Amino acid sequence: MGKLAVRALRAVLVVVLAGTVFVQALMVWALVSGSDPEDGSLPLTGLRVITILGMVSAQVALVCVWRLVSMVRRGTVFSHAAFRYVDGIIGAIVAAALVWFAVTALNAPGQRDDPGVTLIMGGIGVAILGVALIVLVLRTLLAQAVARDAEAAQMQAELDEVI
Repeated sequence: MGKLAVRALRAVLVVVLAGTVFVQALMVWALVSGSDPEDGSLPLTGLRVITILGMVSAQVALVCVWRLVSMVRRGTVFSHAAFRYVDGIIGAIVAAALVWFAVTALNAPGQRDDPGVTLIMGGIGVAILGVALIVLVLRTLLAQAVARDAEAAQMQAELDEVI
């Protein structure tokens, strides 16, 4: 991975992380100030809490990606330490899907006349879980690569003994 790609990815990660922190700060401020509409048409308090939790899951994923990029740059990504960050990403994606399902459940009563919206939102939640499964497959590939790397190192050590 080239230096330019690493710098570009890190710049994107910083911007997204700053954006999520900004959104969280706005949601906390709105919760503290109690600026819900007086007609009670939207359950904004619940949605704000869910938004804060969703941003936390995104931040966990961002930090894990940052750490993995650092490991790629150092050439240490094919180690058991990388699994911690990949597992963190999988957990964050699953948490994001659960948060999305919570938003869907909060939104569902208002969609009784048009249940298609709730079905579409549920489908998006399933798609988010699908992303977690894709990352799980990639984790399996990483495990195979780590095993092959260890095997190659052992064979190299044996070859060095022979020579």
